[in-house]
Amino acid sequence: MTLFTLTIIVLYAAFIQWVWGWDSVVSLWTHAGWTSGIVALIALLGTYALRTWRIYDYFPKETTGRFGTLLRLVQVHNLLNVMLPFRSGEASFPLLMKREFGLPLARSTSALFVMRLFDLHALLAAAGTGLALQAEKCWAWGLWLAFLILPAVAFALRGSVFRLLGKMLPGKAREMLDEVEPGKVQKLFGELEAGLPADANAFARAWGATLINWFTKIAVLAWVLGLLGGLSVAASFGGALGGELSSVLPVHAPAGVGTYPAGITAGALAFGADADNRQAFEELGQAAVNAHLLVIVSSLVGTALSLFAARPARDPG
Repeated sequence: MTLFTLTIIVLYAAFIQWVWGWDSVVSLWTHAGWTSGIVALIALLGTYALRTWRIYDYFPKETTGRFGTLLRLVQVHNLLNVMLPFRSGEASFPLLMKREFGLPLARSTSALFVMRLFDLHALLAAAGTGLALQAEKCWAWGLWLAFLILPAVAFALRGSVFRLLGKMLPGKAREMLDEVEPGKVQKLFGELEAGLPADANAFARAWGATLINWFTKIAVLAWVLGLLGGLSVAASFGGALGGELSSVLPVHAPAGVGTYPAGITAGALAFGADADNRQAFEELGQAAVNAHLLVIVSSLVGTALSLFAARPARDPG
């Protein structure tokens, strides 16, 4: 897998050199100002800290006093997600949470699933904001508001959902699990439910942190795209959304090479970027590559910094 990822990255770098040349791509930062790049990098690093706090607040009993260790875990998980294809890096989260904090796999997997639903909902809500602004109709904002509150409705109905899932489990499967360990089914569903926010306040904090995190990241990337590509606010916003949506889909290339800039380009065009002007289209492509590089660099820098923040677990004895 590592060899495959490195091969794809090398081929991608060669393709960029052949199409534009890396000097031409990187020189966009020289014209925009490297200070802007540093500000954008710091802002993205801030979103990683917010993601860590979301999990820290999600599992307070297990993670209290070990924020640095959790930050390292989140950064390693994020880096694996960025670098490995097909979302295969997601599998590292429950394994790392079990190793570092002793969380059962079912509970951390359930929590990861909920947080990914939060993430996808926040991205789609951000996209809905742009669509509602374009539509300029009251009904569009009504639909957007109804979509926005869906997570709260789902959380309120969580008990009914788990009871329904329990009834849907085939009797044969239930018997097999109980043969292995009496009460296995109830224990499994208990761990899955424990992976949800503990109460309405915890849900509100996790949901709020998710919205702030993603709207901040989208705003930073949109600013970078507008700065480097000369895009309008709408096109920059669409490009940032397109790139991030491509990264959360089940299928993406290693390190997002090709798929992330393509997502940016598609999103920007959908929100009004000029596709007929060749020079403008090339500027969009170069800006998309730079935004992608910024995301990769922020992930690498965040992982490196988190190694200094992590502390070894305290000896209970």
